[in-house]
Amino acid sequence: MPELPEVEITRRGIAPALRHRTITAVTVREPRLRWRIPVGLAATLLGARIRAVRRRAKYLLLECDRGTLIVHLGMSGSLRMVGAAEPPGPYDHFDLAVGDRVLRLRDPRRFGAVLWHAGNPARHPLLSHLGVEPLSPAFTGARLHAATRGRRAAIKQTLMDHKLVVGVGNIYANESLFRARIHPRSPAGRLSIERCERLAEAVRSTLRDALAAGGSSLRDFVHSDGSSGYFQQRYFVYDREGAPCRICGSAVRRVVQGQRSTWYCPKCQRR
Repeated sequence: MPELPEVEITRRGIAPALRHRTITAVTVREPRLRWRIPVGLAATLLGARIRAVRRRAKYLLLECDRGTLIVHLGMSGSLRMVGAAEPPGPYDHFDLAVGDRVLRLRDPRRFGAVLWHAGNPARHPLLSHLGVEPLSPAFTGARLHAATRGRRAAIKQTLMDHKLVVGVGNIYANESLFRARIHPRSPAGRLSIERCERLAEAVRSTLRDALAAGGSSLRDFVHSDGSSGYFQQRYFVYDREGAPCRICGSAVRRVVQGQRSTWYCPKCQRR
């Protein structure tokens, strides 16, 4: 699934082509995504002017003069800017045209979403409960420490709780915990303020490095221009079971937490 860096890179790629442009056509080829594309969305969007392209967690927000188009890439989705004459493929379910350029959603597994909200997008049910943005000044070690007091859950699963902090999926949770030298099974509520500060900084640095590398291109994800990221070439632990740790040489281990694989170094991340 595309995580925060991949969604942010997509936002940066499509924003210049969409910002301050008028929507000239909308095509819905397959409305049955994770949630059905609203009936009448094409009529609602036609002639609307896109004021800004923003991101909240893993959601892309196309803010128009009439409301906000909310897009989620799901498990396998990607957004690309293509020419209006480029024929769609079998998994290209939604087009939004601005003149001779088209924003096209490709989603083989149809777990993505294209929704409309006429009011303040922060009040939409999918967005209203979301936690702090990890790259914002509000995400600090002190805040993480306060939010985890009394939590018995492991820090890996806690870090992926979008009500606490958004956008840190499985890839970047694994990588951040390695950088912070924290065992993924450590109880969140027992982490000291010092370790929370180290973890918050590790989350920020991991996400920033992923952004600089163009994100992780795994399975279906590509940039808005069709290119790929290469952060997966720099993973310390994710998907490296049995491979030597890049720091100490110990074999990377894998365990399952909450039905998700977790990778860690038993020497660098002692309990």
